[in-house]
Amino acid sequence: MSGTLNKVMLIGHTGDEVKMHYFEGGNCIGRFPLATNDSYVNKSTGERVTTTEWHNIVVRNKAAEICEKYLNKGDKIYIEGRLKTRKWQDEQGKDRYSTEIQCTDFTFLTPKNESPSSDLASQNVSHINTTNTPADNSQAISSNSTDVEDDDLPF
Repeated sequence: MSGTLNKVMLIGHTGDEVKMHYFEGGNCIGRFPLATNDSYVNKSTGERVTTTEWHNIVVRNKAAEICEKYLNKGDKIYIEGRLKTRKWQDEQGKDRYSTEIQCTDFTFLTPKNESPSSDLASQNVSHINTTNTPADNSQAISSNSTDVEDDDLPF
């Protein structure tokens, strides 16, 4: 064991549709923003203050295609993944950084009757686990539809 851990768990609402990028060889990547909220009461004014944090989510291959098909702007989703910081240069040649969540597992949380993609339950795709196989470093997908009832989530 290396003694380190890079794990992120988020529950939030999508801020846009999934943007897909396709590569030679059939691989693809999907990107979308995810909003999480935090609220507190301002002690001096007694007013409730809500702040929103935006996260850049990256999903790969078959999982990206599933997200593109079933995930809509505003849908609630549970994301597990790891942080990845990328370095790039802007037009002026300055170094810029962006931090992304490389998604390894997700579960759709928006009930089927509240989402425009109401055929989600009929496809039995609500919980997706994406893992790398060491042999070919491709993405594997498993669907665990038995964990979720057809009508709604238990909480």
